[in-house]
Amino acid sequence: MQRRVVVTGMGMVTPVGRDLESTWKALREGRNGVDRITLFDASTFPTQIAAEVEGFALGNYLGEGPASRWSEHCRTTLFALASAKMALDQSGLDDYKAFDRTRFGIYLGSGEGQHDFPRFVDVVHRSSRNGKVDPALFTSLGQGTLHPIREAEQEPGAPSGHLASVFRAYGPNANCLTACAASAQAIGEAVELIRRGDADVMLTGGTHSMIHPLGITGFNLLTAMSTRNHDPKRASRPFDLERDGFILGEGGGMLVLEELEHARRRGAEILGEIAGHGSTADAFRLTDSHDEGRGAIAAMREALADAEVSPEDVDYINAHGTSTKVNDSVETLALKSVFGEMAYEIPVSSTKSMTGHLVAAGGAVEAIICLLAIRDQVTPPTVNLEYPDPECDLDYVPNTARDYPLNVALSNSFGFGGQNTALVLRGFSG
Repeated sequence: MQRRVVVTGMGMVTPVGRDLESTWKALREGRNGVDRITLFDASTFPTQIAAEVEGFALGNYLGEGPASRWSEHCRTTLFALASAKMALDQSGLDDYKAFDRTRFGIYLGSGEGQHDFPRFVDVVHRSSRNGKVDPALFTSLGQGTLHPIREAEQEPGAPSGHLASVFRAYGPNANCLTACAASAQAIGEAVELIRRGDADVMLTGGTHSMIHPLGITGFNLLTAMSTRNHDPKRASRPFDLERDGFILGEGGGMLVLEELEHARRRGAEILGEIAGHGSTADAFRLTDSHDEGRGAIAAMREALADAEVSPEDVDYINAHGTSTKVNDSVETLALKSVFGEMAYEIPVSSTKSMTGHLVAAGGAVEAIICLLAIRDQVTPPTVNLEYPDPECDLDYVPNTARDYPLNVALSNSFGFGGQNTALVLRGFSG
């Protein structure tokens, strides 16, 4: 019999809340975290708005003393530490004397750290001669100017290493960066490590911040982001006819996964179950979904089969729902293909309408949102859905949360490059 994987801890830091409950309250109330960018001067950029985590301080989670050693680390790492601390505290694992840390692993979907843009530009400027960078001078100046920790933080695997050290996780340790599908895929891979007996406990999820000059520039060059700078709160509008691109967000979400019997032995509170996952590739284009949604369809079908649930069993879908023209119409098409006429009866919402797109962290945060929706029997809304798009004609829970009986949720995450991951989550029934 396959080992079952349950959730015993959750933590998240998002643009609408500094922890689990404040985020969930904001989402239920339809509050939006999008505003003008303050992390750098974006006044000359086509997109000047984002969903930032305002007022974040690691000391509020680790204590001022322990937090002081992380002062030079990037926001991607800091969000991971805060989210992991909350998840592990909720799990109560540190109070379990028989906890074997050699069977405690980490699997993250973490993005690269923020580029140390001011120092980098300074070195480029000082090493330029006649409009060209002198490589030897750049190297010489860089050794004395660039910060070693900030440069090391560019490595996407850095947060998983930090978490292993801080929380004494001596088991498997890995990171994947499959763009916007990363942390959903990490959760699926962590589930498999527990199922096949390589670990009993996994800390998994994602963390990312791309709200910096290079991140904004890259997505603007792809023409993927909204330029509704005059109206930040209404800029992220998934499935709406007037959508013009996604809003970049930042944050972190972490889950503690345990093998069911391990959780039972220590008397843990079980918050839900990761019942199934599916992962596929479009094998199409780097930046566009397949126009028939073939990868998304396959991922959802794989996840449902893995969970041994039928389309009729799904009560709620947290859509990838980015607010781009292509994603929202193709995802709608894919949902109709998988669920048939049932697609019109299942509530579907995109919480990116409030949090923005957390990129690598998005899948984990949205998986947690699904578990909270099951806990409280509430489907969060898709805000800013004002003008229905004829191509997007499902029930997107427009603008207001809805009390709704649910036990099984599907969460979609589709990434640049054609990566697709779907997760099936359900309430724990013993």
